[in-house]
Amino acid sequence: MSSSQSKPSDSLKKRLLTTVLLLFFTRLGVFIPVPGIDHEAFFQNIASNDTLSMLNVFSGGAVSHIGIFALGIVPFINASIVMQLLTTIVPALERLQKEEGELGRRKISQYTRYITFVGATIQSYFAANFIRPYVFNWNVELLLEIMLTLITGSLILMWVSELITEEGLGNGTSLLICLNITSSFPKIAQETSLILQTTENLGKVSAVFLSLFVVLFCVIVMQEGTRKIPIVSARQLMFSTKENRNRSFLPFRLNQSGVMPIIFASTFLILPVQISQFVSNTNIKSFLLMFSPTGSSQTLYLTLYFSSIFFFNSFYTSVILNPVDVSQNLKKMASSIPGVRPGEETENFLKKTIKNLTLLGSTFLILISAIPIVVQSITQITVLNSLASTSLIILVGTSIEVIKQIRTYEISKSYKEML
Repeated sequence: MSSSQSKPSDSLKKRLLTTVLLLFFTRLGVFIPVPGIDHEAFFQNIASNDTLSMLNVFSGGAVSHIGIFALGIVPFINASIVMQLLTTIVPALERLQKEEGELGRRKISQYTRYITFVGATIQSYFAANFIRPYVFNWNVELLLEIMLTLITGSLILMWVSELITEEGLGNGTSLLICLNITSSFPKIAQETSLILQTTENLGKVSAVFLSLFVVLFCVIVMQEGTRKIPIVSARQLMFSTKENRNRSFLPFRLNQSGVMPIIFASTFLILPVQISQFVSNTNIKSFLLMFSPTGSSQTLYLTLYFSSIFFFNSFYTSVILNPVDVSQNLKKMASSIPGVRPGEETENFLKKTIKNLTLLGSTFLILISAIPIVVQSITQITVLNSLASTSLIILVGTSIEVIKQIRTYEISKSYKEML
């Protein structure tokens, strides 16, 4: 009895320790440099390049150090996006995901790893050619060595991400991105203190921080918002009171897809900017830099960014929440929604409900993403750009997911003690 009681608690401690150690390991990899490069000259180039500085924040400083994790988790996220799109397009992959159970999901994961390897290979080739001016003795052997190092680092991060998801707490991809975001906090604090040395900037900085707190509050409300659809079963109709019948419901979250649309949209739009750094053709480079969030192209970037959030939120919700499957499951359990007939009418009701929630959730995401951008454009305080609403949504959403998982283990522990 005592061993069964201690099991959930031990499992929680083990998962927490695993997560902390793996995150610590990824930070060490950021500062392990790729050999054969003039790191000091490259670091100075990073400091004078706004686009590379933005990529450096996204990678947690790995770009400026040209560390073994310089490619970051981006190839794995891009592979996940491609695989999910293929799953909805290719019938064989859709059947594999829905009908094959755990075996099908493992095959999908394996295909995602293959795509990650291909993406990391392509990105490592462009990255190696980009840092060529800062290499001491350039040759084909060194090119392959740099590529192999960057590919290996990207695959290690993919493995760490999957290991955290399976053996740790929270979603591994989200936690790695959160770690990269929080690593920029000391620099933000230092630069903010320099700005505050001028008294006239105090009001502007206060306005920016106030907007971030507003976004923080809105994100928490959005993440916790739930639409409860009551359901009733044949057994409840026969044996339960009216009060007990109202306790059964389908919980549909306002933001069903969590932080993934923000992560997908940010990664999707950062890819052209990454490629632009490795292209020498002026026309192609100018076209790719149109997708940059800095400079004159900010309006286009924001339009594409908000559109991408809406698309990925709708797409991700449709993947994880299928009205047809929910309707069929209700029918199998001999349950129904009061006032709605089982079958096609239930499917149409659920489709309409999910569509409205997705539209509302996407609009909410876009609005809270726009608040800090508008405030910062008015105040001209750009030091907090790396802590914009995108970062806050990822940080808060990931924190809520981890807290919920910890709460689940605590409830499991209490249930064991009751038994």
